[in-house]
Amino acid sequence: MKIFSFFFEILPLVGFFIGFHYYGIYAAGVVSVVTGIFVLAISWYRNKRLSLFPVYLILLSAVFTFAAIFFDASVFIKIQPTITNGFFALILLGGLCFGRPMMQVFFCQQFNLTRDTWIKLTYRWGCFFLILAIANEIVWRNNPESAWVSYKTFIVAPMSLLFMLCQLPLTLRGQDKTSKEK
Repeated sequence: MKIFSFFFEILPLVGFFIGFHYYGIYAAGVVSVVTGIFVLAISWYRNKRLSLFPVYLILLSAVFTFAAIFFDASVFIKIQPTITNGFFALILLGGLCFGRPMMQVFFCQQFNLTRDTWIKLTYRWGCFFLILAIANEIVWRNNPESAWVSYKTFIVAPMSLLFMLCQLPLTLRGQDKTSKEK
């Protein structure tokens, strides 16, 4: 059932890709936002709750898409991944500077991990988001729009899934067994 959830949650990206190839970047942004709202609505219907992370992403996407259409500047759509990933990197790595593994703050309900594991995951994900932000800037500034859309769809999405899977061994090894026994 979890694999279905993953594929369901990438529908906005699929919508973005299809919308771009048939109608252009502005339509792609709108299709992605509308599809994201649809996914959130289904999630609400199934679970009777919403995680703040996807709500934040959809709202941010909607703001950048509206700005792109209003100002007739597709750059707003292109910089949205940079800002989103850069912000996540700042929160995660900045939290570590203050001794707070922010991954624990965001995901403590889903996972029961040791503090050391939370710190490692926070550092790894923070670095990953920083790399994504920098890479997005390089790609959209130096390639045609269609190449950027393909990069976003066929490189970033699979790389994110692969990176997540690579964190699985650490997550499984880092289960906090002491708090389960209490």
